[in-house]
Amino acid sequence: MRGRAARLARLIPGATGQGHAARTPFVLLVVVLLSGGLLGLLMLNSAISEGSFKLDDLQRDTKNLTDEQQALQRDIDSYSAPDALQRRARELGMVPGGDPVFLGPDGTVKGVPSAAARQSAARAPGVVLPPEALAATSVPAAAPAPTTSPGR
Repeated sequence: MRGRAARLARLIPGATGQGHAARTPFVLLVVVLLSGGLLGLLMLNSAISEGSFKLDDLQRDTKNLTDEQQALQRDIDSYSAPDALQRRARELGMVPGGDPVFLGPDGTVKGVPSAAARQSAARAPGVVLPPEALAATSVPAAAPAPTTSPGR
């Protein structure tokens, strides 16, 4: 074949077999690269999905902890309200102190000192006794005997 037919014959693969041996490594390389790329994309997609699940779990935990913190803050606010403090102080047997008295740097007293008004035990159900009253009602404990270490 000559001329135009020879050029066309070179462009169209023939049954001679000399081009097959040279193309096999290239085809294998392309198949390996495509397979590796697909596996890499699959692993990347799995990692992103796992991260998304972890993010959802962490957001749910954050919401639960935020709700718990707000509930605790409401409890603190209710316990520190003035009327709640006054009620708890009365339950413990505390009474209002009256007008304050100040001591000057030279030892002078400014104001008129007065004792706080006492409440009866019937009016304060949760009366806390002073240490002297507890010591008078309790039985004195026997003093422990001194111990000596062996060998001395």
